[in-house]
Amino acid sequence: MRKRIGVAAISLAVAGISVVATGSATSHGYTDQPISRQKLCANRTVTGCGEIIYEPQSVEGPKGFPSAGPADGKICAGGNSRFAQLDDPRGGNWPATNVTGGQGYSFRWQFTAMHATTDFKYYITKNGWNRNQPLTRAALDPQPFLTVKYNGARPGSTAVHQGSIPTGKTGKHIILSVWTVHDTTNAFYACSDVQF
Repeated sequence: MRKRIGVAAISLAVAGISVVATGSATSHGYTDQPISRQKLCANRTVTGCGEIIYEPQSVEGPKGFPSAGPADGKICAGGNSRFAQLDDPRGGNWPATNVTGGQGYSFRWQFTAMHATTDFKYYITKNGWNRNQPLTRAALDPQPFLTVKYNGARPGSTAVHQGSIPTGKTGKHIILSVWTVHDTTNAFYACSDVQF
């Protein structure tokens, strides 16, 4: 009897370690320049955000955007229902970073786990998109305005990508940043509201 209890205790301990290890592997990254919706929530700049305030780095969903990935209307949350508040347009009133078309910009990611990376891609909404609706593919310019290839390399704890803010935009827009992980089926998504 004692032997069975001992084996059971060891099995539970191993299972517990596996759960802890798996849980720590789910921490990943977010953009903070321009500041993303998840970071605004984690900073408590925006309220009513739900669980994302504890896990701004965990907006992970299927990769392959735009031909695959999260469904339209669920892009900012990476298709993760736990973080659905990120898809809420809030009447177009998310705080926005001021930008100017054509300006050089340092797009920055912060990481809590550095995965082997295929690339980072940055998309922006079209002129005339409806900021009162959740983000869809049809609202975005079809091609990324910046792509940074990593070819399987791992970023450090911070990655800065130099690029230019697209020209010809006016008013409020969303920059969608997509970090494609090289050796899993997932990517990380971050929506940053910007004001031209």
